[in-house]
Amino acid sequence: MKKRSLGVFAVAVMSLAAAPALAKITKIEITKTEPAYGGATFGAAGTYERVIGVAYGEVDPKAPGDKIIQDIELAPRNARGMVEYSTDIDIVRPADPTKSNRVLLFNILNRGNKGATPLFNADMPGAVATNNNVTTAGDGWMQREGYTTIWFGWQADVLPGDGRMLFHVPVAHKPGGGTLTGVMRSELVTQKPVNTLNLASGWFTGMTHASYPAENTDNTVKLEGGFLPTLTMQMRAGGPGEVIPNSQWHFGGCDTPNNTQICLPAGFQPGRLYQLVYRARDPLVMGLGFAVARDIGAFLQHADKDSAGHANPVVHGAAVKSIVMGTSQSGRFIRSMIALGFNRGEDGKRVYDGAMPHIGGGLMPLNLRFAPAGRAWGQQVDHDFPAYDFPFTYARESDPLTGRTQGLLDRCEATKTCPRIFHAATALEIWEGRQSLGLTDPLGLRDAVEPANVRTFIMASTQHGPAALPLPAGPNFGFCQQQSNPNPHTWTMRALLAALTGWVRDDQAPPPSEKPRVADGTLVAPDRVRFPVIPATNYGVERPEPRFTGAVSTLHVLDYGPGWRAGDSSGVITKEPPVPGAASYGVLVPQVDADGIDVAGVRDVYLGAPIGTYTSWNAFRPELFDGGFCNFQGSFIPFAATRADREAAHDPRPSLEERYPTKDAYVAAVRKAADALQAKRMLLPADAERLVAEAQSKGVRSGP
Repeated sequence: MKKRSLGVFAVAVMSLAAAPALAKITKIEITKTEPAYGGATFGAAGTYERVIGVAYGEVDPKAPGDKIIQDIELAPRNARGMVEYSTDIDIVRPADPTKSNRVLLFNILNRGNKGATPLFNADMPGAVATNNNVTTAGDGWMQREGYTTIWFGWQADVLPGDGRMLFHVPVAHKPGGGTLTGVMRSELVTQKPVNTLNLASGWFTGMTHASYPAENTDNTVKLEGGFLPTLTMQMRAGGPGEVIPNSQWHFGGCDTPNNTQICLPAGFQPGRLYQLVYRARDPLVMGLGFAVARDIGAFLQHADKDSAGHANPVVHGAAVKSIVMGTSQSGRFIRSMIALGFNRGEDGKRVYDGAMPHIGGGLMPLNLRFAPAGRAWGQQVDHDFPAYDFPFTYARESDPLTGRTQGLLDRCEATKTCPRIFHAATALEIWEGRQSLGLTDPLGLRDAVEPANVRTFIMASTQHGPAALPLPAGPNFGFCQQQSNPNPHTWTMRALLAALTGWVRDDQAPPPSEKPRVADGTLVAPDRVRFPVIPATNYGVERPEPRFTGAVSTLHVLDYGPGWRAGDSSGVITKEPPVPGAASYGVLVPQVDADGIDVAGVRDVYLGAPIGTYTSWNAFRPELFDGGFCNFQGSFIPFAATRADREAAHDPRPSLEERYPTKDAYVAAVRKAADALQAKRMLLPADAERLVAEAQSKGVRSGP
C-alpha cells in the first residue's frame, strides 16, 4: 500500500514539475470568481461560474517551434532568456465539475470580442458589450450541454473598451536596442464624413485598434532612402488612384500634432478607399498570438498547477477533450495556427483535439512585422491585404502560379498533431472571400481531395453574419441596394458542434461534407450561374431590380517584397502596395435554382420552405465604392404574396399563395425540410420541433 501511494505521489510531483515547462504558462492569476448568468440553472448541467483573470507566459526564442515567430529574436528577454507575454482570460464553467460534458470549448476572440455564445445559442441580443460581459445565455443550449467555454486575448493591437479582452506582448527592436521601422500601408475607410482618422482606421478596425505610429510626423520630409509618405484615393478596389498632395494632409489631429492620426482638412468621404503608405515604428511581436493559443490550450487541458502553485481553473485530464473554434477573423486564425505548427505543444503532443473555423476561409496576417491583423479580404474593402495566400486547402495541392506544393496540414501531419476539423462557411465567403479555392485546385478545374480528418460544410444562400430583424424598409437598405440576408447560422452551427463533439470525444463517425462541387456542376464559373431575372418590386417595400453581374472577389499572386514568406503568410513586407501577378486563381461560385437559391451545401429550413430569394451577394449603393459588393452582405428578395401581385410585377418566381395555398401546406413544407436536415445530422431534433412549432403557430413567416 505504501509503495502504491509513493508511486502515485511521484507521478503527481513529476506532473506538477513538468506542466509549466511544457505549457509555457508561468502563472494563472484569478481576479474574480462569480455566478454566471445571474445564477440561472441550465437543466442537468445546473448553474455556471465565471472565472476572470490573467495568464502569464513565456516563450523560448531558441525553441524549434517558436523560431518561426516573426521578430521573436528582436524582442526583449527576461533573466532566463525568455520572451514574456500576458493575456486576459475569461472562463464559464459548470459550478459542479461533475456536470461538465468533458469538452473545453476554446473560442478565439474576434478583434477582442467574445463569440461562441451568440453563435450557438438562440435568442441572444446583438450588442457586443452585452456578449462580452457574459450577462445572458439566450436559450442556453451550450450551457445545457455542459460545455466549459474559454476565452483569451491573442491580438496585441486591440484597444480596451466594451469588454474587449487584451493581449500584451513586447515591441521588437533593432539588434542592440535601436528603434525598428518599416513600410506600412493602411486602407482608411469611414462610414461618415470626417477630417481626422486614426492611422489604423479601416472598415473593421476604426477606433478599436491601436495604430502603428509614424516614424516622423512631418509628411513633407524624405526619410532614409528618399522615402516620402503618400496618400491616394480610389473610387473602388483596383481602380485608378488619385494622389492627394502632401501639402493637403498631415499626420496628427487637425488641431493636435501626434504620430497616430491623419488629418485631411478637405475631409474623408464615405464610399471611398484612402490608401496611406508611411514609415511606421515600434512593431509588436504579434505572432506571439499563435503561441498563447498553443500554451493556454496545453496548460488548461493538462497541467494541475502553475509554477507558483495556482490550480488549473477547469476540469482537465486525459478524459477531457478540447475544441478550438472561431468566427471570421478568428477562423482564419485557427487555420493559420494549424498551418504554422502551433497545434503541437512543447511536449510534442497535439494541443486541440478538434477545430471549427467558422466563416474563416483564408489565413491570418498575424505573423508579420507591423501585422495588419484586423484586416480582412473583401471584394472592395481590404481587397489586397495578405489574408488569402496559397496554400488554400487542407490537403496538399500544386500551385502553377507560384510553383509551390503545399497544404495547410503539412506541419501537423508531419508531427501527428492534426485536430479533427469541421470547416464551416457561408456561400458569401465563396462570392466575396474566394472560399472556393479551399474546395478546388488553384485554377478551379477540379474538386480538391479532402483529408480523412476534415469535413466541410457550406451554408447555402447565407451571408457572413445574418441580418437582424426587422429588416430596414428602404428605399436605401443601409449601405446596400437590397435588403440584407437574415438566414441564420445558429441551427446549423449547433448541429455541427454537437457532431464535432461526438467525433472528438466519443469517436462517433461525423456526417459527410455538405458543399458545392465542380464534379456535379454545383460549383461553377461566375458566367455559368443561371440567376433568374427578377424585376424591381413593391411587395410592401419598394426594391430595385437585383442586378446579377457575375462579379467575384478576384485573387492574383501578390508580391510584397523579398522579406515576405508567402508559404507561411509571414515575414516582413517591403512593397506597399503589393505588385499583383498577371495570372489569377480560378475563383468559382455556387450554382442556383430557379428561385436564385443555392443548389448545394447545407440548405436549412428557410431554404427548404422559402419565402423569398436568399443570395450570398449584395451591391453597395452606386455612390459607394462604385457599386461593388456590399461588404459581407447577401440579399433577401421576397416572393409576391399572390399570383396577381407576381404577374403585375412580371416576377418569374411563384408567389407565396402558389407555393403554400394553406397554412397546413406551409407547415408540411417546413416539416419536410426539417426531417431531411435531421437525417443528415444538420439539424438537432429539439430545434426541428421548435421550427415546426413556430410554423404552426405563426403561419408563413415574414422573415426568419
